[in-house]
Amino acid sequence: MRKKETTDGLTVKAVAGNHVVMLGMDMAEKDCDGLMGFAIHRTDHTENEAYWMKGMKVFQSNPPPGPKLGGKVSTREYPLQGFTWSDFSAKPDHDYTYQVMALYGPPGKLQEKAVTGVRVQTESETGRTHDVFFNRGAAGSQEYARRFAKKPPKEVGDAAFTWLSRGLHEGILKFIARAEGKGWGLLVAAYEFTEESMLRALRDAENRGVDLKIIYHAREIVDTKTSKTGKVTTTQTGNNRRAVAAMGFKTTCIERLAKPQDISHNKFIVLLKSNTPVAVLTGSTNFSIGGIFGHSNVVHVVKDEKVAAAFRDYWQELSLDPHKSKLGPILTAQYPLPAGAPPEGASTIFSPRQTTDALDFYARLAAGAKDALFMSFAFGMNQKFQQVYLTGSAPLRYALMEKMVVARQDKAKQKAEEQKIIDLRMMDENLFAVGGYLGKDSFDRWLAETLSGLNSHVKYVHTKYMLVDPLGDDPLVVSGSANFSDPSCNENVENMLVIRGNRRVADIYLGEFMRLYRHYAFREWAATQRKKKKEPLGYLDENNTWWRQFFGNTDKSRQREYFSK
Repeated sequence: MRKKETTDGLTVKAVAGNHVVMLGMDMAEKDCDGLMGFAIHRTDHTENEAYWMKGMKVFQSNPPPGPKLGGKVSTREYPLQGFTWSDFSAKPDHDYTYQVMALYGPPGKLQEKAVTGVRVQTESETGRTHDVFFNRGAAGSQEYARRFAKKPPKEVGDAAFTWLSRGLHEGILKFIARAEGKGWGLLVAAYEFTEESMLRALRDAENRGVDLKIIYHAREIVDTKTSKTGKVTTTQTGNNRRAVAAMGFKTTCIERLAKPQDISHNKFIVLLKSNTPVAVLTGSTNFSIGGIFGHSNVVHVVKDEKVAAAFRDYWQELSLDPHKSKLGPILTAQYPLPAGAPPEGASTIFSPRQTTDALDFYARLAAGAKDALFMSFAFGMNQKFQQVYLTGSAPLRYALMEKMVVARQDKAKQKAEEQKIIDLRMMDENLFAVGGYLGKDSFDRWLAETLSGLNSHVKYVHTKYMLVDPLGDDPLVVSGSANFSDPSCNENVENMLVIRGNRRVADIYLGEFMRLYRHYAFREWAATQRKKKKEPLGYLDENNTWWRQFFGNTDKSRQREYFSK
């Protein structure tokens, strides 16, 4: 939901997803002289609560009594010095009013000069056609540190896992539960297939008469690997086989073994009633403890018979375990790529294809962004997208990355690849954030953070999605299992959704993107400050200068304009 209000020269635009409400503020530059920041008051009409929202930065000349690490302060006394702000504590399907107040005067005696209120309803996680669930995606956070200290989730127990899931785990279980008994069916395609409660839910569905069929990745021939140093590790095949065997499914689980595909990377479930596909659950979330509760992921349910039927047909092709030389031509022919814009609504792209034409298609869509582009990259940025970020016309081009580049044995080549990303980051239009966490307590109220320990290979960003002009009237969302890479198109077994024109879906995805972008951008900056042996955090500005960077030809000025227009 989007809503904009203007009072006394102060404009506030709210964009409400399901767990995030973004606020964009705007004022004339001449009215900002003496502006100390914005206070935000939230009224929760659903739960009948009202209070000032809180921040962490304070005035050096007027600190709060007894400051402590991890403590928060009222924005009425210590305002937000920025023109964009997001409420990450919002709840789905809630009715909120946000009052934004422009404050002037000395610290301790701040006065309101303009007040604008905006009332919005957050989106439900479930919708008529699309259900969208994002997990927390960041155990290395201040809130986790406040709630659970440095204890890993497995030590804390259910409270930590519920907080980390943020509704995603529950969304998977509810989808499986929709298959009530006889006459219902579930078709599963999985890469990582080890999370016990999910597998148990599938076994329970089978026991109540649901026609359950499963395909899982088994590409490696061996169950264990031994390194040169003698270290023995279990392959994904071994983990999957052990988990499946422990469940004792009645059905024969199909092992996806065909070469030369590297991995059977799908993570989807098709729901059928009377042999008719009615819905599909897909996204970036592996069916593992790390996928569901660890690094950032999305589960996306589409309740559309045509889309579900496409996934059903794809599953049936996979069930024959075809070689790429047979499957590639079939998928390329059955799912041709649009020559122009994607069709309205939701459509599908499946891999492997004969070429990397799907990647060319995604790059063309990204290059067509007029106002803003947002992309997440779990395994580095492909050259095609580097070109988009180099030459694209959108004045705001965001990227959320697990790492700047994928590690290479050839360190000279790795350094050259890193320099390309560094050069892109120097461009004013490009705004990149790389995964990280605060490993030390900071002098300015920030707690040390620890990672969840649930992921080893990909620790932070695992989503694979692209948003093209998401705040426009015709937003485009591309989301699924496929990393934006060559192998995801012509080698791996993958799926992607292309959703055009759905503002609700775009608003949810954008809120979640900005939540993690801001989370990691700050932590990356703090780490840079420490390397320079500078105090990483400062105080609120008291010299009437902070707002000046939000006007003129700057990235922050463009952000102010984009999120408030």
